Parts: sequence; C-alpha cells; structure tokens
Amino acid sequence: MIKADSAVKRETKYIAYSCAILSVLMQAVFVILKRWDYTVILGNLLSFAIAVLNFYFMGITVQKAVSMEVNDAKKLMKSSQTLRNIGVFIGIVIGVVAPCFNTVAVIIPVFFPRIAVSFRPLIKDQKEVIDK
Repeated sequence: MIKADSAVKRETKYIAYSCAILSVLMQAVFVILKRWDYTVILGNLLSFAIAVLNFYFMGITVQKAVSMEVNDAKKLMKSSQTLRNIGVFIGIVIGVVAPCFNTVAVIIPVFFPRIAVSFRPLIKDQKEVIDK
C-alpha cells in the first residue's frame, strides 16, 4: 500500500473540513424547512464518507501516477476513475434504497468536494500567510 504524502493529506483534510461545513449548512436547511430527522444525518454521514474517501483515493492514485510512464499513468488514472465511480454509484444506490437514509441528504453531499475545490483558490494556506 502506498503511503500518502503531505500534499494528499493536506488536500484531503481541506476537502473533509469543507464538506463538514457544507454538511452543517445542509443540516440547517433541513431544520429550517422542518424536514430534519435521523435519516438526514445518516444520509449525510454516508455521503460525506463516500465523497472524502473518493477524493483521498484520487489523490493516492495521482501520487502514484506521477512516478510512472505517461501511458501507464493514463491507464492507472482511467482505471482508478472507473473503480471510484463504481464505488460512488454503489454507495449512492445503497443510500437511496435503504430506508434509514434520506435520499436528498445522500445525493447532495457527493457534490461538496467539487464546490470545495472551486473555492480552494480563494483560501490561502496558513503556511502561505505566515511566510509573507
């Protein structure tokens, strides 16, 4: 098993923190709409885990691909993406089918990493701020 380097760990932490913040906001919307129950938190937790693990495994794959030949790296990235997409799909299907999960709370958090990545350029690392 390949060990995650500091960049993968740092970016995965950023995604986890961002997804947690967005999850709290989503929970608040459910409360405001008076639609909150235990299935919302369970669906949110399932989808949070799926999203963060998907990002982490992508980071590990990119880390491994950097040290490979171009064609081998392309094959690795493509197979990784396929496997990760299958995993996300299975997780979402489980969340939608099982009655203990709220369907909306399962589907929405899968998009949180994309939102977090979009805002990443606006947020400076503490190290960059200290260095200046």
